[in-house]
Formats: sequence, structure tokens, C-alpha cells
Amino acid sequence: MIRVGAVFCCVILAGCNSVSSEGPLAGAITSDAGQSSAELGRKNAAVFDIVDIDSRTARLVSDYVSSTLNRRFGIGGGVGRVVIGVGDALKVTIFEAGADGLFSTAQSKQVSLDIVVQPDGTAAIPYAGSVRFAGKTLEQARKAILAALATKAVEPDVIVTSTGTASRTVTVSGAVGRPSMVPLDLTEEKITQVIAKAGGSVTQPYETYVTLVRGSRTGTVLLKSIIEHPSEDIYVQPGDQIFLVRDPRTFTLMGSVRGDGRLEFGANDLNLLEAVALGHGADDDSSNAKGFFLFRYEEPDIVRSLLGLARFQELLRKGMVADPKGRYPIVYRFDMSHPDSLIVGQTFPVKSRDVIYVSRHPSVDIRKFLTLVGTPLGIASQGAATAVNLGQ
Repeated sequence: MIRVGAVFCCVILAGCNSVSSEGPLAGAITSDAGQSSAELGRKNAAVFDIVDIDSRTARLVSDYVSSTLNRRFGIGGGVGRVVIGVGDALKVTIFEAGADGLFSTAQSKQVSLDIVVQPDGTAAIPYAGSVRFAGKTLEQARKAILAALATKAVEPDVIVTSTGTASRTVTVSGAVGRPSMVPLDLTEEKITQVIAKAGGSVTQPYETYVTLVRGSRTGTVLLKSIIEHPSEDIYVQPGDQIFLVRDPRTFTLMGSVRGDGRLEFGANDLNLLEAVALGHGADDDSSNAKGFFLFRYEEPDIVRSLLGLARFQELLRKGMVADPKGRYPIVYRFDMSHPDSLIVGQTFPVKSRDVIYVSRHPSVDIRKFLTLVGTPLGIASQGAATAVNLGQ
């Protein structure tokens, strides 16, 4: 019996150390939330907090409009004054009142000149000499020519029109129909207009990212957001670079689900319930209905609104760190045991690179433990019985 007891103790200890884990339990995630690395006893542990998904949370996250381009570059009142630049092509038409003037004959009282603004910003006009055009509006250029001809031509009048805007171009490349340097008109133009000039996007708006580079500033936003939110469709400026890249939005589904892995949205929008359904739903035998979690780096405005300024600042002091895009780690907890979860889950949007984790029920580990303990214990019992029989 002493030997049997020793075997039993060894089996229990071995079983305790052999229970496999498929990710943390809901309680472990909850207990780690809001703890610093020192409090957790783990060096460089990520500091995060948990927010329950309810109707308020779902509405706040859903209504939030990312304004990356608008924040970085501003929509303002447009691009300001449109002026002539080096390399621009102009058509200058000069009229004279007299029949025998510098630019008129008996047959015609006008002459048209095609000019290109030179690197020094000027262009030559007969009898007027070099006239500066760079930095002037069309009306200012017209007045400059008139002033130069005032004492030389007979009651002159001038019309200046633009025929080419080499100084006003935007580079559009990537997933567009015709990657090119797009010339801008003398009117204000927005991102979508310039993309259309380049043949438009060749991929779906919900999986196409637009990056605008202006000087040392860069902003990236989903084309879908630009289309749906006009404030993101900002005015372009000469010299801007626009890149379109197809990057299918994906999320990762893990834990007690029938089909885990990295999955594509495959649609314009995706809510939490649809995302879980793409993995064929939770595993009825092992999942914890109270333990659905969504891990995300969230926009700072949303984090502050959800946690409150005081809690947000407390987490910063504890070591919560933003990612390179300025977003902070947050974990959303979703309780599927409540009937209204089927309503709330429809309004909570999933974002690209989200990780959805369905924790297992605590009873799963107990069943595993009992299985691990029971099997060798049964063998040990059979061995003991055999030994007794042999002794008899």
C-alpha cells in the first residue's frame, strides 16, 4: 500500500505539470490588466487594460472617425494662391487697337505667343524683353506684360492662359491604373480627383491604403475612409507623392474556436460576431462564453474616452507604451452569455490586425488533469492488484 501511495503521489505531481495550455484563461487576462512589469514580476511585460464591450463601448468605437490625413496636413481652405512656376507653358495673346502696330496688321489685330517659363522664372516677350512669370498668378502676369508694352504698343491688351503645368505635378504610383506624374489644374484638386486622373484604384477601397508624402510628413489611411469621410479627402499640393498599396485587411482568431488562423475580412466591414463566425464559431465543448477577448492597439482618443483621463495617465506611469503609430494596447472583453450580446456584437467593428481570442472554460483544464491522472493511476492500480494476486 505504501508503494501504491507513492505511485499515486508521483502521478498527481506529474499530472499537474503535464496539463497542456492553449492560451491563458479569462481569469489570467483579467488579473494581468492594469498591472506594471514590476507588479507582474515579468521584465518588460506589456501594460494594458480591459474594457467591457457594451452598447456604449460599441457605439463609441463605431462612431470614431480616424482623421490621419486631416490631422497631419489639414483640409483648411484649399491650397492657397495658385501661381505660375518654372517649366509651365503659357499662351500669351496680345491685342492692339491700331492696324499697323507692333503686333497687328491690316488683316489681324492680335498675335499669339507660346512660351515656357525658364529656370530663372522669366520668359521673353517681343519688345517687352524678359518678363518674370514664376510666382505670379495669371492676372499678375497679364498686368506685367501690359506694363512692359505700355509705351511701345498701340493701346495694347493681353490675355494669358495656361497650357501646361509642369511645375504643378503630383506623383501617383502603386495600385492605380496609370502610375504617372499627374499635372494639376489651376483649380484646387483633392486626393480622389488626382487618383482618378491616374486611372483610379485597381483594388477594392476596403483593402487599399493611401499614403501621402508631403515634405517630411507622411500619413496613411484606408481609401475606404477617404471615400466615406470627406474630411480625409484633403487638397493636394504640387510636389506631393501619393502611393496606393493593396493590403487585404486581416484578423487573427485563436483559442477555443472550430477554425483558428489568420483570416481576411473579404468585405467592406466586419463586426465581432461575423469575425467569430468566419472561424466557424466557438467550440461548444471547451469555450468560455464569458471569455471572448479582442486584443488591439487602439487610437489614443478612444482609449482616453473609454478609460478616462485619470486612468489613462495612471497606465502611462505604469509603463503603457504606444506603438509606432501612436496607438495604445487595449483588450476588449465580450460576454456571450447575455442575450443582448447578439445585438451589441453586431455594432462592434473589427479592425485590421485585431486578435480575437476565445478562452477555454476552466473545467477543460480539470478534465485534462483528470484524464492525465486517471490513465496512469488505472495502470498503477492494475499493477498493484496483480502484485497482490501473485503474493497469494
